[in-house]
Amino acid sequence: MRSLLCSTRLCRHTALLLSLSYLAGCTSTGSATQPDCAKVDYPIYDPAEPVNRGVFAFNKAVDDYALAPVAHGYRHLPDFMQQGVHNFASNFGEPKVFINDLLQGNPQRSVNTLGRFAVNTTAGVLGLFNVSDPIGIPRHTADFGQTFGVWGIGNGPIVELPLLGTDNSRDSVGKILNFVVSPFGDNSDTVQTLGTVAMVGGVVDGRAALLPLTDSLKTMPDYYSALRDVNAEHRAAFVQEGKQGATDPAKHRCEGATHDDF
Repeated sequence: MRSLLCSTRLCRHTALLLSLSYLAGCTSTGSATQPDCAKVDYPIYDPAEPVNRGVFAFNKAVDDYALAPVAHGYRHLPDFMQQGVHNFASNFGEPKVFINDLLQGNPQRSVNTLGRFAVNTTAGVLGLFNVSDPIGIPRHTADFGQTFGVWGIGNGPIVELPLLGTDNSRDSVGKILNFVVSPFGDNSDTVQTLGTVAMVGGVVDGRAALLPLTDSLKTMPDYYSALRDVNAEHRAAFVQEGKQGATDPAKHRCEGATHDDF
């Protein structure tokens, strides 16, 4: 039993490393497109840019040689397998979305999230099948960085953390909280194992979805600033979406990437 527990913890640490290396390029859920097609304010204050660029070079190497190749291979899997991984990982993350819905003071969003999780976990076989969308319960996303923004906390300076990637100070703290908070607790080996599978699958699936974006940004003269600026715009739009509290954000977005793709 102890051996199994140690193995599970090792898997969780490995999954966390993969998650953090993924975040070297982008944040967990979002889009560079504004929810209501209007301009949003995304001031960029990067006083430690020389240091940030040095850390960014390390993070990029981790992504280039570890995660991106895995993501490219993943894209060759059959579509139904990729969809299953996406559905399972998204469903496992719903409890954290629910917590942030409550913290943002949005009861309607929280009810939708709870309903999705209940339906997809049961009728959808632990979330492998998305049965909520067809019955009119669309998915939205939320994280602690968005919650802080809804509360009125400012962006703060840009910071590039090893493996955690580029973000403003507010969202960096929120990103760390997103990993630390565990709605399911640590008392069940089964839940820990499922959580590890969901984390690894979600990281690879999310990175694969971002390949076209990052490949495009890499062709620009300055990859660091291009990625930093796109991420800043995305996060500003994501906070605005949280303030609007729409239960179906897709109806309020311009055409293009969704928050699930970013």
